Amino acid sequence: MSAKKNAQTRLGFKTGEHIVYPSHGVGRIMAIEEQEVAGFKLELFVISFEKDKMTLRVPVPKIATVGMRKLSETNIVDKSLETLQGRARVKRTMWSRRAQEYEAKINSGDLVAISEVVRDLYRSDAQPEQSYSERQLYEAALDRMARELSAVNNITETEAVKLIEQNLLKGPRRGTAKVVEEADLDAEIETDEAA
Repeated sequence: MSAKKNAQTRLGFKTGEHIVYPSHGVGRIMAIEEQEVAGFKLELFVISFEKDKMTLRVPVPKIATVGMRKLSETNIVDKSLETLQGRARVKRTMWSRRAQEYEAKINSGDLVAISEVVRDLYRSDAQPEQSYSERQLYEAALDRMARELSAVNNITETEAVKLIEQNLLKGPRRGTAKVVEEADLDAEIETDEAA
């Protein structure tokens, strides 16, 4: 029913190349097939997501509408790592609304948007524990980001997670900022009294 095509490139995508499929993350194009469905011949990208043990067949004309893209360039990877170092921006809206926004960012496939979710939901050891749904969203965003970083930088996912965590720690001291500010204030008071 399906026949492998000799041409290995379609719309700038080649077989064997890693790509980002927004709702599933990083996958590899295994083949470009032609199948007949309801009397019509369709060209399909066969995309394998090894970690999820999943194979996806996407019609070539649908690539633009689903948002499939090549891996991020190094400048976008650098920008996403810089984003991790910023201050967490948590809106004061209901959790259900924020959770929907985080989910939309994760499924957007935009590496910088995913890094914003990782930054906003990150909790250091000094901070209170996350709720189950926060932890689930954080881990989903971390996994998506780590997969793309590992594919772009040609490193393991474990190394990519360490790189992400190192950049998170370079940011403002989450959870310890208040303690540091109080210590600075005490030091200033002591210096004023000594003078």
